[in-house]
Amino acid sequence: MILVPITYKGGVYRHDEILDLIEDMGGYIIQKHMIAQEVVLQALIPREDIETLRVLSRPLTGEVIFAPLVGTEIAIVSMSLEIHHLPHASCDVAEYLRTAGAKTNMIGLARGFGKRIGLLSDEERDIINEHDLVIYLFGNFETCIKQKMPTFRRGIHIPIVVTGGPSTDALKKIIDPPVAGYVGGFGRFMHRTKEAPEIAKLDDIVSEVSRVLDGRRSDIAKDPLSISPARLMDVILEQLPDIHDVTSPVPVVVQMDGVRVKLPYDPFAVQLKKVEVEKGVTVGMISDIRPSRMRDYILVKIKPFSDTGLMV
Repeated sequence: MILVPITYKGGVYRHDEILDLIEDMGGYIIQKHMIAQEVVLQALIPREDIETLRVLSRPLTGEVIFAPLVGTEIAIVSMSLEIHHLPHASCDVAEYLRTAGAKTNMIGLARGFGKRIGLLSDEERDIINEHDLVIYLFGNFETCIKQKMPTFRRGIHIPIVVTGGPSTDALKKIIDPPVAGYVGGFGRFMHRTKEAPEIAKLDDIVSEVSRVLDGRRSDIAKDPLSISPARLMDVILEQLPDIHDVTSPVPVVVQMDGVRVKLPYDPFAVQLKKVEVEKGVTVGMISDIRPSRMRDYILVKIKPFSDTGLMV
Protein backbone atom coordinates (compact mmCIF):
# COMPACT_ATOMS: atom_id res chain seq x y z
CA MET A 1 0.00 0.00 0.00
CA ILE A 2 1.45 3.35 -1.11
CA LEU A 3 0.63 6.28 1.17
CA VAL A 4 0.49 9.78 -0.31
CA PRO A 5 0.63 13.09 1.59
CA ILE A 6 -2.47 15.30 1.56
CA THR A 7 -3.94 18.31 3.35
CA TYR A 8 -7.65 18.38 4.17
CA LYS A 9 -9.34 21.74 4.84
CA GLY A 10 -12.94 21.96 5.94
CA GLY A 11 -15.37 23.02 8.59
CA VAL A 12 -15.28 21.81 12.16
CA TYR A 13 -18.83 20.45 11.84
CA ARG A 14 -18.75 16.63 11.39
CA HIS A 15 -15.00 16.60 10.83
CA ASP A 16 -14.85 13.54 13.11
CA GLU A 17 -16.27 11.61 10.17
CA ILE A 18 -13.19 12.53 8.12
CA LEU A 19 -10.89 11.44 10.94
CA ASP A 20 -12.66 8.08 11.18
CA LEU A 21 -12.56 7.65 7.40
CA ILE A 22 -8.80 8.26 7.20
CA GLU A 23 -8.26 5.78 10.03
CA ASP A 24 -10.48 3.18 8.33
CA MET A 25 -8.53 3.63 5.10
CA GLY A 26 -5.33 2.73 6.95
CA GLY A 27 -4.00 6.30 6.81
CA TYR A 28 -2.37 8.45 9.49
CA ILE A 29 -3.11 11.96 10.77
CA ILE A 30 0.27 13.69 11.04
CA GLN A 31 -0.99 17.09 12.29
CA LYS A 32 -4.36 18.57 13.16
CA HIS A 33 -5.04 22.30 13.46
CA MET A 34 -8.31 23.93 14.43
CA ILE A 35 -8.54 27.62 13.54
CA ALA A 36 -11.84 29.21 14.54
CA GLN A 37 -14.45 27.21 12.59
CA GLU A 38 -11.97 25.58 10.22
CA VAL A 39 -10.02 22.35 10.66
CA VAL A 40 -6.81 21.56 8.76
CA LEU A 41 -5.55 17.98 8.67
CA GLN A 42 -2.18 16.90 7.30
CA ALA A 43 -2.31 13.19 6.63
CA LEU A 44 -0.95 10.21 4.75
CA ILE A 45 -3.61 8.12 3.01
CA PRO A 46 -3.59 5.24 0.48
CA ARG A 47 -3.24 6.56 -3.06
CA GLU A 48 -6.29 4.67 -4.32
CA ASP A 49 -8.52 6.27 -1.65
CA ILE A 50 -7.92 9.96 -2.49
CA GLU A 51 -10.98 10.20 -4.72
CA THR A 52 -13.15 8.50 -2.07
CA LEU A 53 -12.04 11.09 0.48
CA ARG A 54 -12.77 13.91 -1.99
CA VAL A 55 -16.27 12.61 -2.70
CA LEU A 56 -17.17 12.15 0.96
CA SER A 57 -15.79 15.56 1.95
CA ARG A 58 -17.90 17.53 -0.57
CA PRO A 59 -21.09 17.60 1.54
CA LEU A 60 -18.93 19.00 4.37
CA THR A 61 -17.47 21.68 2.05
CA GLY A 62 -14.10 20.07 2.60
CA GLU A 63 -11.14 20.29 0.23
CA VAL A 64 -8.42 17.69 -0.33
CA ILE A 65 -5.07 19.04 -1.60
CA PHE A 66 -1.89 17.15 -2.48
CA ALA A 67 0.78 18.30 0.02
CA PRO A 68 4.16 16.86 -1.02
CA LEU A 69 6.06 17.72 2.18
CA VAL A 70 3.79 16.11 4.78
CA GLY A 71 5.86 13.87 7.06
CA THR A 72 9.11 15.82 6.72
CA GLU A 73 11.03 18.10 9.10
CA ILE A 74 13.10 20.81 7.43
CA ALA A 75 15.68 23.24 8.86
CA ILE A 76 15.58 26.84 7.55
CA VAL A 77 18.98 28.39 8.24
CA SER A 78 19.41 32.14 8.26
CA MET A 79 22.90 33.59 8.23
CA SER A 80 22.35 35.65 11.38
CA LEU A 81 19.80 36.76 13.93
CA GLU A 82 20.03 40.34 12.65
CA ILE A 83 16.88 42.04 11.35
CA HIS A 84 18.19 42.23 7.76
CA HIS A 85 18.56 38.42 7.62
CA LEU A 86 16.03 36.78 9.86
CA PRO A 87 12.44 37.98 9.77
CA HIS A 88 11.52 38.39 6.12
CA ALA A 89 12.92 35.74 3.77
CA SER A 90 13.31 33.20 6.58
CA CYS A 91 9.76 33.56 7.89
CA ASP A 92 8.25 33.56 4.42
CA VAL A 93 10.07 30.38 3.38
CA ALA A 94 9.26 28.62 6.65
CA GLU A 95 5.58 29.55 6.47
CA TYR A 96 5.24 28.62 2.81
CA LEU A 97 6.81 25.20 3.31
CA ARG A 98 4.32 24.59 6.13
CA THR A 99 1.48 25.14 3.70
CA ALA A 100 2.98 22.28 1.67
CA GLY A 101 2.91 20.09 4.78
CA ALA A 102 6.46 20.34 6.16
CA LYS A 103 7.34 20.83 9.82
CA THR A 104 9.93 23.62 9.69
CA ASN A 105 12.38 24.90 12.28
CA MET A 106 14.18 28.23 11.86
CA ILE A 107 17.84 28.40 12.86
CA GLY A 108 19.67 31.73 13.04
CA LEU A 109 23.45 31.24 13.09
CA ALA A 110 25.41 32.96 15.85
CA ARG A 111 28.45 33.78 13.66
CA GLY A 112 27.47 33.28 10.04
CA PHE A 113 26.71 36.76 8.89
CA GLY A 114 29.36 37.94 6.50
CA LYS A 115 32.33 37.65 4.22
CA ARG A 116 34.85 38.08 7.02
CA ILE A 117 33.01 35.88 9.55
CA GLY A 118 31.07 32.76 8.69
CA LEU A 119 31.12 29.88 11.16
CA LEU A 120 28.96 26.92 12.11
CA SER A 121 29.20 25.72 15.73
CA ASP A 122 29.11 22.03 16.68
CA GLU A 123 25.67 22.50 18.28
CA GLU A 124 24.28 24.22 15.17
CA ARG A 125 25.71 21.46 12.96
CA ASP A 126 24.24 18.68 15.13
CA ILE A 127 20.80 20.31 15.20
CA ILE A 128 20.79 20.72 11.40
CA ASN A 129 21.74 17.05 10.93
CA GLU A 130 18.68 15.98 12.92
CA HIS A 131 16.42 17.18 10.07
CA ASP A 132 15.47 15.61 6.74
CA LEU A 133 16.82 18.55 4.70
CA VAL A 134 18.37 21.97 5.27
CA ILE A 135 17.78 25.18 3.31
CA TYR A 136 20.56 27.77 3.49
CA LEU A 137 19.20 31.26 2.88
CA PHE A 138 22.19 33.24 1.62
CA GLY A 139 22.37 36.93 0.78
CA ASN A 140 22.99 38.76 -2.45
CA PHE A 141 26.76 38.55 -2.99
CA GLU A 142 28.39 35.76 -4.99
CA THR A 143 31.77 36.23 -3.32
CA CYS A 144 30.31 35.72 0.20
CA ILE A 145 28.46 32.55 -0.87
CA LYS A 146 31.49 31.16 -2.68
CA GLN A 147 33.90 31.79 0.17
CA LYS A 148 31.71 30.65 3.05
CA MET A 149 29.85 27.67 1.53
CA PRO A 150 32.69 25.20 2.33
CA THR A 151 32.32 26.13 6.01
CA PHE A 152 28.56 25.75 6.05
CA ARG A 153 28.57 22.35 4.34
CA ARG A 154 31.33 20.82 6.51
CA GLY A 155 29.91 17.97 8.61
CA ILE A 156 26.38 18.26 7.18
CA HIS A 157 25.08 14.81 6.25
CA ILE A 158 21.57 15.67 5.04
CA PRO A 159 20.61 17.13 1.62
CA ILE A 160 21.34 20.87 1.24
CA VAL A 161 19.24 23.30 -0.80
CA VAL A 162 20.77 26.74 -1.37
CA THR A 163 18.91 29.97 -2.07
CA GLY A 164 20.50 33.35 -2.72
CA GLY A 165 20.38 36.57 -4.66
CA PRO A 166 22.44 35.36 -7.67
CA SER A 167 20.70 33.39 -10.40
CA THR A 168 20.30 29.62 -10.17
CA ASP A 169 22.97 29.16 -12.85
CA ALA A 170 25.34 31.46 -10.96
CA LEU A 171 24.80 29.49 -7.73
CA LYS A 172 25.53 26.21 -9.51
CA LYS A 173 28.70 27.71 -10.92
CA ILE A 174 30.16 29.12 -7.70
CA ILE A 175 29.24 26.24 -5.33
CA ASP A 176 31.71 23.43 -5.81
CA PRO A 177 31.24 20.56 -5.03
CA PRO A 178 27.55 20.83 -5.88
CA VAL A 179 24.69 20.59 -3.38
CA ALA A 180 21.35 18.81 -3.78
CA GLY A 181 19.30 21.82 -4.94
CA TYR A 182 19.45 25.52 -5.94
CA VAL A 183 16.95 28.36 -6.13
CA GLY A 184 18.41 31.63 -7.36
CA GLY A 185 17.00 35.16 -7.37
CA PHE A 186 15.85 34.90 -3.76
CA GLY A 187 18.33 36.77 -1.60
CA ARG A 188 18.13 39.35 1.16
CA PHE A 189 15.17 41.73 1.14
CA MET A 190 13.46 44.01 3.64
CA HIS A 191 9.79 43.28 3.10
CA ARG A 192 7.36 40.38 3.20
CA THR A 193 6.71 38.51 -0.06
CA LYS A 194 3.50 39.84 -1.61
CA GLU A 195 4.00 40.25 -5.35
CA ALA A 196 3.33 37.46 -7.83
CA PRO A 197 7.02 37.01 -8.87
CA GLU A 198 8.00 36.66 -5.20
CA ILE A 199 5.28 34.07 -4.55
CA ALA A 200 6.47 32.23 -7.66
CA LYS A 201 9.95 32.03 -6.11
CA LEU A 202 8.44 30.41 -3.01
CA ASP A 203 6.74 27.89 -5.30
CA ASP A 204 10.13 27.22 -6.86
CA ILE A 205 11.59 26.47 -3.42
CA VAL A 206 8.75 24.02 -2.64
CA SER A 207 9.26 22.36 -6.01
CA GLU A 208 13.03 22.05 -5.55
CA VAL A 209 12.70 20.71 -1.99
CA SER A 210 10.07 18.18 -3.16
CA ARG A 211 12.38 17.02 -5.96
CA VAL A 212 15.29 16.49 -3.57
CA LEU A 213 13.16 14.69 -0.98
CA ASP A 214 11.64 12.42 -3.65
CA GLY A 215 15.17 11.30 -4.42
CA ARG A 216 15.77 10.57 -0.75
CA ARG A 217 12.51 8.59 -0.54
CA SER A 218 13.71 6.48 -3.47
CA ASP A 219 16.97 5.77 -1.62
CA ILE A 220 15.06 4.73 1.53
CA ALA A 221 12.76 2.49 -0.55
CA LYS A 222 15.77 0.45 -1.71
CA ASP A 223 16.23 -0.75 1.90
CA PRO A 224 12.86 -0.08 3.59
CA LEU A 225 12.54 1.00 7.20
CA SER A 226 11.47 -1.60 9.76
CA ILE A 227 8.35 0.44 10.50
CA SER A 228 6.68 3.43 8.90
CA PRO A 229 7.48 6.64 10.84
CA ALA A 230 3.76 7.56 10.78
CA ARG A 231 2.82 4.21 12.34
CA LEU A 232 5.56 4.62 14.97
CA MET A 233 4.02 7.99 15.84
CA ASP A 234 0.64 6.33 16.36
CA VAL A 235 2.18 3.61 18.56
CA ILE A 236 3.89 6.21 20.77
CA LEU A 237 0.70 8.27 21.08
CA GLU A 238 -1.25 5.15 22.08
CA GLN A 239 1.19 3.56 24.50
CA LEU A 240 3.12 6.42 26.12
CA PRO A 241 0.50 8.31 28.19
CA ASP A 242 2.89 11.10 29.27
CA ILE A 243 3.10 12.34 25.67
CA HIS A 244 -0.41 13.76 26.09
CA ASP A 245 0.84 16.12 28.83
CA VAL A 246 3.12 17.87 26.29
CA THR A 247 1.68 21.29 25.48
CA SER A 248 3.30 21.53 22.03
CA PRO A 249 0.77 21.31 19.17
CA VAL A 250 2.92 18.54 17.65
CA PRO A 251 4.24 16.34 20.51
CA VAL A 252 5.60 13.71 18.07
CA VAL A 253 7.16 15.07 14.86
CA VAL A 254 7.27 12.66 11.93
CA GLN A 255 10.45 12.61 9.85
CA MET A 256 11.30 10.59 6.77
CA ASP A 257 13.33 8.03 8.73
CA GLY A 258 12.13 8.46 12.30
CA VAL A 259 10.33 10.69 14.80
CA ARG A 260 11.23 13.43 17.28
CA VAL A 261 9.48 12.85 20.62
CA LYS A 262 9.07 16.01 22.70
CA LEU A 263 9.65 14.40 26.08
CA PRO A 264 12.85 14.77 28.15
CA TYR A 265 15.40 12.07 27.35
CA ASP A 266 16.56 10.92 30.79
CA PRO A 267 13.22 10.05 32.40
CA PHE A 268 11.52 8.67 29.27
CA ALA A 269 14.12 7.07 26.94
CA VAL A 270 14.11 3.69 28.71
CA GLN A 271 10.32 3.69 28.86
CA LEU A 272 10.17 4.49 25.14
CA LYS A 273 12.54 1.65 24.24
CA LYS A 274 10.19 -0.83 25.95
CA VAL A 275 7.07 0.31 24.07
CA GLU A 276 5.77 -2.74 22.19
CA VAL A 277 4.97 -2.25 18.50
CA GLU A 278 3.80 -5.81 17.98
CA LYS A 279 4.03 -8.91 20.11
CA GLY A 280 7.69 -9.44 20.91
CA VAL A 281 8.88 -6.37 18.97
CA THR A 282 9.75 -3.20 20.88
CA VAL A 283 10.72 0.28 19.70
CA GLY A 284 14.25 -0.31 21.01
CA MET A 285 14.68 -3.37 18.77
CA ILE A 286 13.93 -1.57 15.52
CA SER A 287 15.34 1.90 16.14
CA ASP A 288 18.21 3.94 17.57
CA ILE A 289 17.08 6.18 20.42
CA ARG A 290 19.32 9.09 21.36
CA PRO A 291 19.10 12.54 22.99
CA SER A 292 18.35 15.40 20.63
CA ARG A 293 20.45 18.59 20.62
CA MET A 294 17.18 20.46 20.29
CA ARG A 295 16.19 21.19 23.89
CA ASP A 296 16.06 17.83 25.71
CA TYR A 297 13.90 15.92 23.25
CA ILE A 298 14.26 12.28 22.19
CA LEU A 299 15.32 11.49 18.64
CA VAL A 300 14.23 8.10 17.26
CA LYS A 301 15.85 6.89 14.03
CA ILE A 302 14.31 3.74 12.56
CA LYS A 303 16.71 1.01 11.45
CA PRO A 304 16.35 -0.41 7.92
CA PHE A 305 15.14 -3.94 7.24
CA SER A 306 18.69 -5.03 6.42
CA ASP A 307 19.74 -4.25 10.04
CA THR A 308 16.84 -5.80 11.93
CA GLY A 309 15.37 -8.42 9.61
CA LEU A 310 11.99 -7.18 10.86
CA MET A 311 9.16 -5.43 9.07
CA VAL A 312 6.20 -4.47 11.26
